[in-house]
Amino acid sequence: MQDLTAMSATQQIEVRRLDVTEVHAQLDGLAAVLHDCVAGGASVSYMAPFSHEQARGVFEAVAADVDQRRRLILAAFADRDLVGTVQVILAVPPNQPHRGEIAKLLVHRSARKRGIAQLLMKHAEREARAAGKTLLVLDTVTGDAAERLYERIGWRRVGVIPGYALYPDGRPCDTTVFWKAF
Repeated sequence: MQDLTAMSATQQIEVRRLDVTEVHAQLDGLAAVLHDCVAGGASVSYMAPFSHEQARGVFEAVAADVDQRRRLILAAFADRDLVGTVQVILAVPPNQPHRGEIAKLLVHRSARKRGIAQLLMKHAEREARAAGKTLLVLDTVTGDAAERLYERIGWRRVGVIPGYALYPDGRPCDTTVFWKAF
C-alpha cells in the first residue's frame, strides 16, 4: 500500500507498510528515527544513554513480530529518507480479537511540523481496519504534541495515569490513554 501526499511543491511524503524483508532493509533508518526521538527526550520506553545499536535491536525484535503477523509497521519516507514510523500491535488476548494497539508513533525531529505523524496515523488506522480491528487503543505523554494530534483526529480520551512512565533522563511523566472505534 502506498500513498503520496504533497507536503510542499518540491517534496512528497510516502507512507507504506513494511514487510519483514523491508524492516530488515530499513533497520538503520528505523533505528535513526528511534534514536533521535530518545535523544530529544521522548518518553517512548527507552532510557538514556540509548545507542543506535540498541535502537537497531529494538527493530530487529519488531521484525520478528511482523514476520509472525503479530504487529504491523508503517514507515514514512521523505525524498527516500525514512523520517517516521508507527506500529499496530495485532497480538491480543483471545477474547479481544477486534482490538489492536497503536504504538511508537515516531517522527525524526528534523521532519516534524509537516503532517507526517497525522499521515502515519491515517495509514495505521486504515491498516488496522483492513486487519479486522474495530477498536484501537494507545497511550501518550500527557501534554505532548501527540496528545493534541490524537484529539484532533478523533481519538477519545479515557483519562490520565500520573507518573506512568519516565522520560529518558529519569523524570516521571503522566500518560493519557485514548481509544478509537470504527
